[in-house]
Amino acid sequence: MKTAPILAAAMLAFSLAACAGSMAPAKSADTGIGQVLVDGKSMTLYTFDRDSTPGKSACNGPCAQNWPPLMAADGASASGDWSVITRDDGGKQWAYKGKPLYTWMRDQKPGDTTGEGFNNIWRVARP
Repeated sequence: MKTAPILAAAMLAFSLAACAGSMAPAKSADTGIGQVLVDGKSMTLYTFDRDSTPGKSACNGPCAQNWPPLMAADGASASGDWSVITRDDGGKQWAYKGKPLYTWMRDQKPGDTTGEGFNNIWRVARP
């Protein structure tokens, strides 16, 4: 029966897609300042002290150009400590323990943490 391999492949693809939707959007990694959260490219993630309203990012426009948000794909959903917020521009962004997450344009390679303490309002995100 030739449909069995096609059906098996379709079931595998569906299973992988379901798992991908439930995976954490970041992981932890060791850096020179200890364990931090990193994105899929192993770049350090940060939180912004001015993000004080739950479910809302205060970093938009030029701020978001310097501190790119950790964007969530369409259909991403909250799980455990992870939530998805809606940005002012309508895009979706990941938050960890209620704090929206960002990268820093001046970090050049995995393990860089040059944004830690920037203007005394940016902090590395810790697991």
